[in-house]
Amino acid sequence: MPVGINFGSATSGNGFDVANTVSSIMALQRTPETAWKTRVTALQAQDTALTNIGTHLSALSTALSSLTNFDGVLSTKSGASSDPATVAITGADTTARAGTHSVLVSHLAQISTQYSNSVGATDTLSGSLSIQIGSGTPASITIDSTNNTLATLASSINTANLGVTATVVSTTGGARLSFVSNTGGAAGEITVGGTLNDDTTAQAVAFTEGQPGRDAEFSVDGITMSSATNTVQNAIPGVTLQLLNTAGTAAQIEIVNDTSSVSSALNSFVNAYNAVIDDLTTQEGKDASGNAEPLYGSTVLSTIHTQLSSALASSSASSGTMKYLSQLGITTGVDGKLSLDSATLNSTLNNNYSDVQSFFQASGNFGQSLVSTLTNLGSTSAYGTVALALSQNGDEEDRLNTNVTNLEARLSTYEKSLTAQLTSANQILQSIPQRLDEIKQMYDAITGKNS
Repeated sequence: MPVGINFGSATSGNGFDVANTVSSIMALQRTPETAWKTRVTALQAQDTALTNIGTHLSALSTALSSLTNFDGVLSTKSGASSDPATVAITGADTTARAGTHSVLVSHLAQISTQYSNSVGATDTLSGSLSIQIGSGTPASITIDSTNNTLATLASSINTANLGVTATVVSTTGGARLSFVSNTGGAAGEITVGGTLNDDTTAQAVAFTEGQPGRDAEFSVDGITMSSATNTVQNAIPGVTLQLLNTAGTAAQIEIVNDTSSVSSALNSFVNAYNAVIDDLTTQEGKDASGNAEPLYGSTVLSTIHTQLSSALASSSASSGTMKYLSQLGITTGVDGKLSLDSATLNSTLNNNYSDVQSFFQASGNFGQSLVSTLTNLGSTSAYGTVALALSQNGDEEDRLNTNVTNLEARLSTYEKSLTAQLTSANQILQSIPQRLDEIKQMYDAITGKNS
């Protein structure tokens, strides 16, 4: 639209408003810039929506990974003991298999200990000691001025790493030097040799065995076993047992699949999937003001919808009984969202657990195929649908912002020139009455008129 300059009569001397005229002209010059900025705003709104969808797709991938990872919830086990006061289960890793086992404890493991007779805490000691662990080589320690009391001798032994932990124990009869083997069971049996004297009392310091080192003896399903400690690993593959007491009857150990964790993981998966569908549904409609959402009509929405629907409806290739997600009680409603039937899920987990594992973890089956689909759709991969859309928008935003910057640079120079030109023209217009008066005076002077 052209810009008019309103200055009334040319001879009035009023001139015109230079600032408003320049502003109007510059607004017309910035018409392309306005369109560019409007487009950038629209693209940024799309970016926000795309980022939100990408975040929810990533959350869906995370929820799925707990089911598809080989060390995820489908591999976890839980256990129970019929006699936890005798045998307790303290762990079951992903290698454990569901089943029932019988554990009979005959003897508990013991750590070898030795202790000295009573010695005054400040008495001066002399001589030497040798300490042997099991069938190992004896290690000697000589008493001198640096270690000739019970406390300094204990510290010296601990520093020398002789295979025992030395402690000074106070009793009513005096102090004693105690040794506890650092090796459990029979292999940690302590043998104390050498000659240790109490120079203060002129008495020899002798050592007595507190308890012998002994291996635990037990059986698993009738197979006799032993352990240097009462913490027993892999006697039942993947299971850690704690032997607590001996008993005349065997404790029954039951290892079961952790179906409650699997159920929780599937609920998380359903919720994460539905969050993605909510995003897509929102973007396919209008806001509260009746305006189309930023991604309304975008092919990104249809691509995600189509590929997710196809992935969920696909059949697993394995030969097991699990072929479709619906067999786990997960079905799709008319709104495209998932729902989970707990009764169906529990029945499937209790009767076909290994097939459920294969359904999610075997190559080419549902779980691994959906992992690939989500990677191809999301923003975590540079080639994902959302990532590519964000990249394309970013390139267009950069180009438009560059256009704005370049136009502003040109308009800055143009505005200065235009202001100078219009200011000059305005000054001329404002001077016309004075010039006319000067001409009239000259005319009167020449003609003598009005003299």
